Amino acid sequence: MTAAGPTRILLADDHALVRGGVRLILDAEPDLTVVAEAADGAEAVALARTEQIDLAVLDISMPRQTGLQAARELSRLQPQVRILILTMYDNEQYFFEALKAGASGYVLKSVADRDLVEACRAAMRDEPFIYPGAETALIRTYLDRAEQGRPLPDKAITDREEEILKLVAEGHTSKEIGDLLFISAKTVERHRANLLQKLGLRDRLELTRYAIRVGLIEP
Repeated sequence: MTAAGPTRILLADDHALVRGGVRLILDAEPDLTVVAEAADGAEAVALARTEQIDLAVLDISMPRQTGLQAARELSRLQPQVRILILTMYDNEQYFFEALKAGASGYVLKSVADRDLVEACRAAMRDEPFIYPGAETALIRTYLDRAEQGRPLPDKAITDREEEILKLVAEGHTSKEIGDLLFISAKTVERHRANLLQKLGLRDRLELTRYAIRVGLIEP
């Protein structure tokens, strides 16, 4: 609980049922309250501009903008807002990406009823939250990489290319993507051509398969 009252939470997930369940968990606690809900990452960022929030709980896989993309933008726009990533994926790459995006923690949906409340409180104390069971794997990965002199894995594409890849895979036209990202359709086409070349892919279908594989969209 903050000095001004309960921690004010923005909850973003594209499944209304999941949002309802998570909201029940959080609102049952006297020191936590959900004050805003979003169905995608872009809506979450827009709400964070207008609502007074302390903490954003973001699903990793959402339309228009993923939780990681929204986290990056929120970290830039409102660094005082704490961020938690909520996910179905037990995946170390996503965990590292979440930390790089500015998140305090990573909570598995399958055990949200057990872990989410503690993760929220840890985030508000400025402490990282790693779901139980992940620590060993993460530490082993880190030590293996350090031993072999290898850095942590880098992303194959830039943040802007990732935004465009996601929207292309969701079926948006170049003009629609340009309107969403405030860039020209020609710039979108250039990014798309770069993506195909960089990833060694041929067309939208292969881009879509790649987007599913890396968790940008759900199959």
